[in-house]
Amino acid sequence: MSSTLSTIIVDDEPLARKGLAIRLADHQDINVIAQCANGREAIEAVRAHQPDLMFLDIQMPGINGFEVLEQLIEQELPMPVVVFVTAFDQYAIKAFEVHAVDYLMKPADEARLEQALVKIREQIKHKEDAEHKSKLVQLVSDVTGNDQETILEELATNQEVSLSQYSDVLPIKDGGELSRVPVETILWIDAAGDYMCVHTSEGTHILRKTMKQLEEMLDPRIFIRSHRSTIVNKNYVQKFCSQLNGEYYLVMTNGKELKVSRSYKEKVKTAVTS
Repeated sequence: MSSTLSTIIVDDEPLARKGLAIRLADHQDINVIAQCANGREAIEAVRAHQPDLMFLDIQMPGINGFEVLEQLIEQELPMPVVVFVTAFDQYAIKAFEVHAVDYLMKPADEARLEQALVKIREQIKHKEDAEHKSKLVQLVSDVTGNDQETILEELATNQEVSLSQYSDVLPIKDGGELSRVPVETILWIDAAGDYMCVHTSEGTHILRKTMKQLEEMLDPRIFIRSHRSTIVNKNYVQKFCSQLNGEYYLVMTNGKELKVSRSYKEKVKTAVTS
């Protein structure tokens, strides 16, 4: 969790805003960055500051507290952790229905405010942990090729997250971008110097890996070596052909002809005819 929680106070009563700000000043991890007198100011403060926390009065002229939250959602603004503060207890159930972390009656005493802050800290830590976990799972998925659901299941059962034997996707970096190419869309791969050209139904990607590394990543029941510089996806092989001079080639479903070297001939023939 961040060392301080950026906080805004929203209340149409100046004394109520001032009183809460004074009490929050005693808590070093709470940093009040704005005080708002109405709902419109609150929405603009969220837009400008993207606070971690908002103490929000419910009954205000113009836009009430619940309508503030509706506007934040409609405008797709980042939602802070919300604590409703009001003099009217009839709003309590609705406050929790909109997932407020707590509900304080005015004037909240020190003990009740401290209880709320404990909940707030736990909520924000949980939120940050969830975001951190989501980023890690995405990273592991990019590296291993495993789908995120499988990784989450392994984490939930305390299993070691392992590299899938064969990848469902091939992560390919292109400058600052990372593309996740579904393995099933790959027609064939051929070498071009120190790079591999990954030909898919959508186009060609350039990858810096060795042929051996790619063979280890791809299911050999589907991807077969047809030449020392070529791997083909047998699902996209239309024909296995021979020439009068004794050479062999494959015709892919898109019409592309790929040479088959003699050392791989029998293995390729068996694979595409099985």
